[in-house]
Amino acid sequence: MKRLIFAGSLLLASGTMSLADGLFWVVGNRATGRCDIVTSNPVIIGDIWFGDGPYKSRADAKLARSTIRACPAPAPDEEKAEDSTNQD
Repeated sequence: MKRLIFAGSLLLASGTMSLADGLFWVVGNRATGRCDIVTSNPVIIGDIWFGDGPYKSRADAKLARSTIRACPAPAPDEEKAEDSTNQD
């Protein structure tokens, strides 16, 4: 019985990890004073003071970031750098 419970919990854990693939979150970072788009579910502790999402695409996350009042608008050069380093 213990083996069955253990196997079931492993199956459940691996299934929930695969559901998070391809999702994006908007995260407020106090240390940098910016809002970043990340691909893993954020843990809200320390310098991370909020997380919003998940979003199905990076474009949806960018749109959401632009509507969040606490997020400053990214500078054009920062936005270009983000686009070139984080290709889907």
